Amino acid sequence: MNRQACSVKRALFDRFAQVGKALGQGNRLELLEALAQGERSVDMLAQACAMPVSNTSHHLQILRDAGLLASRKAGLQVFYRIADDEVLRVLVGIRGIAQRQSTEVERIVREHFGGRDEFQPVPREELIKLVRDGEVIVLDVRPGREFISGHIPGAINIPLEQLALQLKALPKSLEIVAYCRGPFCLLSYEAVELLRKNGYRARRLVEGYPEWKASRLPVESGSPGATIA
Repeated sequence: MNRQACSVKRALFDRFAQVGKALGQGNRLELLEALAQGERSVDMLAQACAMPVSNTSHHLQILRDAGLLASRKAGLQVFYRIADDEVLRVLVGIRGIAQRQSTEVERIVREHFGGRDEFQPVPREELIKLVRDGEVIVLDVRPGREFISGHIPGAINIPLEQLALQLKALPKSLEIVAYCRGPFCLLSYEAVELLRKNGYRARRLVEGYPEWKASRLPVESGSPGATIA
């Protein structure tokens, strides 16, 4: 390989490394997970991730400069969104490698999530079949704003904090599969626990909305009639 070709290749790999460097910080991965639910302002992201606004803005700029995020300005606020769905697949891939290869990740997951659900969660493929056969209600327990930004087709939205008051809206004749922001989001765990205590057949989806979308499965945007308020 001649010197010019080596120089071009090195320049490309340096650029690739910039993307990897942007992903190499826990707060930024958390921000990406939050944005996987839909577009948000800097202030909203700071609140969702419990970070100072100045730190949040700094991390978002790094992610944008690496091509992972896009942004727009509305008045005095800046809103960020995932640049494209490939970013979701990278995020899911990073998590998957860590779960498979890191004994420390395996220990944390086992200690904090292993005992919370006695029933086998529902894989995506099984949920698709259950929906096709009309045997299940798909319940999105994320906040309404996230549901409206995007959700699994046919899902209904009852945010977790409203679920206890809205149980009568759900029939007991069908199994309920709840999902939320991802496999380590506790909203679906708590929803399933509440539903079972009240006599419902309920399980949670193995993963969440970002993983569903990253798998190139169909998604819908919300409408007022798609939620139960």
